[in-house]
Amino acid sequence: MLRTTAAPQPLGVAMIGYAFMGKAHSNAWRNVGSYYDVPAFEQKVLVGRDAAQVAEAAAKYGWAESATDWRSVISRDDIDIVDICAPGWMHAEIAIAALEAGKHVLVEKPFANTLAEAELMTAAAAAARARGIRSMIGFNYRRVPALALARELISEGRLGTLRHIRAAYLQDWLADAESPMTWRLRKETAGSGALGDIASHAVDQIQYLTGQTVLEASGVLRTFVARRPGPDGLEDVTVDDAAWATFWLTGEMGASVEASRVATGKKNSLRIEVYGTDGALTFDLENLNELNFLDATVPVREQGFRRILVNEPEHPYMDAWWPQGHIIGWEHTFTHQIRDFLAAIGAGEPPTPSFEDGLQVQRVLAAVEESAKNKSTLTVVDSVALVVEGA
Repeated sequence: MLRTTAAPQPLGVAMIGYAFMGKAHSNAWRNVGSYYDVPAFEQKVLVGRDAAQVAEAAAKYGWAESATDWRSVISRDDIDIVDICAPGWMHAEIAIAALEAGKHVLVEKPFANTLAEAELMTAAAAAARARGIRSMIGFNYRRVPALALARELISEGRLGTLRHIRAAYLQDWLADAESPMTWRLRKETAGSGALGDIASHAVDQIQYLTGQTVLEASGVLRTFVARRPGPDGLEDVTVDDAAWATFWLTGEMGASVEASRVATGKKNSLRIEVYGTDGALTFDLENLNELNFLDATVPVREQGFRRILVNEPEHPYMDAWWPQGHIIGWEHTFTHQIRDFLAAIGAGEPPTPSFEDGLQVQRVLAAVEESAKNKSTLTVVDSVALVVEGA
């Protein structure tokens, strides 16, 4: 349960998982207080399965101690926040237990491995919310200043009536057929491949930027490399390498998503294009400080995309960082995410994106997977209203 004392105490933070996302989140926890005015907190404990490795990571990333039993950690009275960076198959069990123990919870995407798990997590979050317990899912690209600015411009009506949006998230780390097996290539541990791993970001961005909800989905999934080398020889890949989907949204707008982990030459390219009656926007994560905007209300002879370097103090999140023209990086999105999460806890307000938002994305992903299996177009049933307020 939440600690109550006469004098406010720093929030105790425990993080579960210390690999890729654990490193990114640790960097954010370590730095957020140096740039933003946030409630006081302490990096109490880092949790992982390998005692020696997690102890080494804890010392490197600024955690006071390490542990291997997450259940004992979330039962501690000095822990107020649980940050879940473990693989997806562990999200539901840890998040539900932490919420029931009265801890605020931040969980990395993909939200869960299955729709059933996502529904259980959302129900637990709703019950905890009634007791003042906050929860949030880590779609960190909402905290890219250029994308936050894009959402502001769209909500201000600068693009007019939205017609369609395209999103393509392309990587090439699996383009080599000899790349070894990992847990991310097994359905029982990853849930899905490119669909859940990176298309989830694209789906969230489509709904976040537009404020609209996906109603219908059709999709295709492909696995180009069916077997990969493992420690005991070749193993079957049981998830997709690439995914394609088309959507119809609540505002009579169409959308398309492409996601691939075998797109040779693309390292981490999330390309987003939004088209409306009065203008258009384009963005690419490989140039994350830039947003391209076309104003279609000016005379045709003056029209053309113009580059906005999103680096001014007036831009979202940027007043905390460097003088104009000094760009920020991918890691800053996690710092912004922790800032928003702590600010919501301090204000006693629900943070965004909520578990309900995560559930909605999970429903869309499940519809794409079912559509690909049955070669059909599906209605995304029980779509929930999105909470898309800016930070």
